[in-house]
Amino acid sequence: MNFKHICIIGLGYIGLPTASTFAKYGIRVTGVDNNSEVLEALKHGKVHIYEPGLSEVVGAAIESGNLCVAAAPVEADAFIIAVPTPFYGEKKADLSFVRSAAESIVPVLREGNLVVLESTSPPLTTEEIVRPILEKSGLKAGIDFKLAYSPERVLPGQILRELIENARVIGGVDRSSAEAGRDLYGIFVKGDILLTDATTSEMVKLMENTYRDVNIAIANEFSRLADRFGVDVWEAIRIANRHPRVKILNPGPGVGGHCISVDPWFFVEAAPDLTPLIFNARKVNDSQPEFVMKIIERALGALTGKHIAVLGLAYKPDVDDLRESPAIDVAKLLVKDGAVVSAYEPFKPDFIVAGVKMVHSLEEAVSQADLVVLLVGHSQFKSLDPKRMATITSTRLVLDTVNGWDNQAWQEAGFKVIKLGKGKM
Repeated sequence: MNFKHICIIGLGYIGLPTASTFAKYGIRVTGVDNNSEVLEALKHGKVHIYEPGLSEVVGAAIESGNLCVAAAPVEADAFIIAVPTPFYGEKKADLSFVRSAAESIVPVLREGNLVVLESTSPPLTTEEIVRPILEKSGLKAGIDFKLAYSPERVLPGQILRELIENARVIGGVDRSSAEAGRDLYGIFVKGDILLTDATTSEMVKLMENTYRDVNIAIANEFSRLADRFGVDVWEAIRIANRHPRVKILNPGPGVGGHCISVDPWFFVEAAPDLTPLIFNARKVNDSQPEFVMKIIERALGALTGKHIAVLGLAYKPDVDDLRESPAIDVAKLLVKDGAVVSAYEPFKPDFIVAGVKMVHSLEEAVSQADLVVLLVGHSQFKSLDPKRMATITSTRLVLDTVNGWDNQAWQEAGFKVIKLGKGKM
């Protein structure tokens, strides 16, 4: 298929980089979002999310005329749905944004078009939810228009590069739909493009993140065991990983983000009788912030009135994405236990967490602290000079939950270093 104009619904962490990348490769793109503030900012070349290099690519795409934004879909050769799929209540998938996006396409869907769902979704979403909505147009998927599912598989902080270089999975409701998807993403994808059916493609995305979640869960359990037995889990993992068939991941304060912490629940919801391992891995990772709290309480005793500085609230290092962040869960638990919490998140200093004082500098965060807690391994935190830290705070007690600080250097600067997964004999 030949694509001259693409309409992308959803201009968030995936939709906007995808839209600007297509535009960079000479395709006319209309980006659609229901947030008027986002649209107004983009019209002036201002980007509402942080991703290295994105602001420059978006600015160039807008200036070239290849990328424009709108509040509703317009006629195009292809439509990409890249809206959020959060969960609600008892970890149930909220597909309301997907449904709304599909419904918004119906009035402008034409024979010969391609529609691609990119939003991470439970198996059968493309076939049983998106397809019936689009067919309200009177057109039939696989006959009058093409329909496919192609999940994003990129890492925040490296999205623009990985969009192009990573392998792409495209699952069609029929073979011709998958091939049309290959033609579309082949405009810029340099990695392999793998064709399959829509439901397999949906399952592949969930499998990838569930695999990682389960493996992080065992690492987090190892950190708890090490704490119990008086072992340094970081040393133990390093040694265990010398085995040629072992690759244990790193523990931490939990698992966050909109993928790994969410996607496994889609499997649990779809087949609770078949997913006890996935369910329990999710329980382990969701409860890791409570384990961090036990370490803090062991160090400080009762937390009422204690001043605690938390460094980092993002779900992973060097991004501004705070969705489902375990660091935020730790901050909330500290507030609940009566602590006075100051939080410094350099990538989003104005983010609001109830009961937490958000500050704009490291100095402001730690000046009155009884304990400094490293929750996110942002590069600027990991490179902190402990001697400098000693000049801006009176506390000499720090907790490292991500193995970001060198124990010896901090101890030589006069600090007592507590580390997640490093128990005492």
